[in-house]
Amino acid sequence: MIKTLIMEDENKRPLIVLMHGDREVGTGMLAKQIGVKKVHPCDPKTADKHSGYQVGGTSPFGARHPMPVYMEASIVELERIYINGGKRGFLIGMSPKDAQRVLQPVLVSAAA
Repeated sequence: MIKTLIMEDENKRPLIVLMHGDREVGTGMLAKQIGVKKVHPCDPKTADKHSGYQVGGTSPFGARHPMPVYMEASIVELERIYINGGKRGFLIGMSPKDAQRVLQPVLVSAAA
């Protein structure tokens, strides 16, 4: 399971973070790697506004507004991933290489 998180930097610029479902995002580590001072999760209403999806059903595919995508680097080493398809309970199984090809994420090491 890969979770899709909508976060913002200190200037309220939104971004998407793809993380292992059983791991947390080390926001300090992420901020340092992407060249910003701070990164924090959006509140649900703001996340919905940025992505166009309801929290719990957020997908990195087809977001309402273009946002940079950051993916935990170790995800690409997995054989298969399951990621939200746009509504609660709707998961898509795919190769992480396909997700990488479509989303063009920046790979980061921010798992805490």
